[in-house]
Amino acid sequence: MLPPRPAFSLDRLGSVIAILIGVALFAAPFATYRATRIASGEARLLIEALPITMGAVVVVVALSVAVGGVLVREPLGRLGSAVIGLAILLPSLGLSAGFLTPAENSFARVSPSLGFWLLTLSFSLLAIDALVRMRLGPYGRLAALAVGAGALALLLVSGIWDDLSILKEYHTRADSFWREARQHLLLAFGSMAAACLLGIPLGIAGHRMRTLRTAVLQGLSIVQTIPSIALFGLLMAPLGAIAASVPLAAALGIRGIGATPAFIALFLYALFPIVANTIAGLNQVPAAVVDAARGMGMSARQRLVQIEMPLALPVILAGIRIVLVQNLGLATVAALIGGGGFGTFVFQGIGQTAIDLVLLGAIPTVGLSFAASIILDAMVDIAKGALA
Repeated sequence: MLPPRPAFSLDRLGSVIAILIGVALFAAPFATYRATRIASGEARLLIEALPITMGAVVVVVALSVAVGGVLVREPLGRLGSAVIGLAILLPSLGLSAGFLTPAENSFARVSPSLGFWLLTLSFSLLAIDALVRMRLGPYGRLAALAVGAGALALLLVSGIWDDLSILKEYHTRADSFWREARQHLLLAFGSMAAACLLGIPLGIAGHRMRTLRTAVLQGLSIVQTIPSIALFGLLMAPLGAIAASVPLAAALGIRGIGATPAFIALFLYALFPIVANTIAGLNQVPAAVVDAARGMGMSARQRLVQIEMPLALPVILAGIRIVLVQNLGLATVAALIGGGGFGTFVFQGIGQTAIDLVLLGAIPTVGLSFAASIILDAMVDIAKGALA
């Protein structure tokens, strides 16, 4: 006999969130003020970083969210409280920057600090937990992502964050930001597309021929063990030699440094997940289904295109998801060899001890990886639903 369920119990995740909110409100700095972009920062608590009225509103709303996270178990209620918390918190950061920056001072910098990040994490965790409890389908998750992206875009367009240090860094580098963004996407998506063009046929061949499968998977698994910086370095010498000896290659942009070795390295890293998942997806196709198709007179090509590949598609898409998220992160390292991308700002910021310049490169990378993961997860579920 099961023990009686307690009449009242606290939500465990909500309790952790409440503790984080308490630390963020009363112990951690909300914002950091710097007289210049590289000066030492002065930490300001929430009550110091905002006008009294706005600070009180943020405190009351955050405490209400904390109480709701502990006591409310209904998903819509949890989601609503998290959304309200974020809707108050995010604009307040922009107000804090305007409040702390002296009038007509273009040198001062205001950056979010630990307290802001803890509040953002707390409200986001509560929202994600609510969405998980709601068990949204793939289209629901895509809609939630679109709403979140739209709200963030609205904040950026409204100008309420323009006094923040990271936005000041962006405005002084807007042209180079979008140039490096295009380069980052080209490296990540281009290498993934090239890996799909080679990896999927290679996976099909490996599924058919055991000897080839063993050799290919073992060879590609060795590539996975090589650190990215080391692989970039290994490619520099042969590509440099090709560029020196073949004028056409140099004219096409093939050099020992730059985007070419970065693209090839990302392509090599991407091959293993795509080949392995293609083989795994084809292996899980029921033999009875293949035999039935063969009995109906379908050729090997027809069986592959009409039966095996559609059934293997969810597993192949899962491999592509791994590759895309991996490449979006690894493309950051390409800046070390002149490959461009968001890593350019990360390493410039490290060299100049300018944390906001680091964030200018890091935050878009994280955001792209997060969005790519959700979109491809949804595509996997849609593919599975089409087969059901």
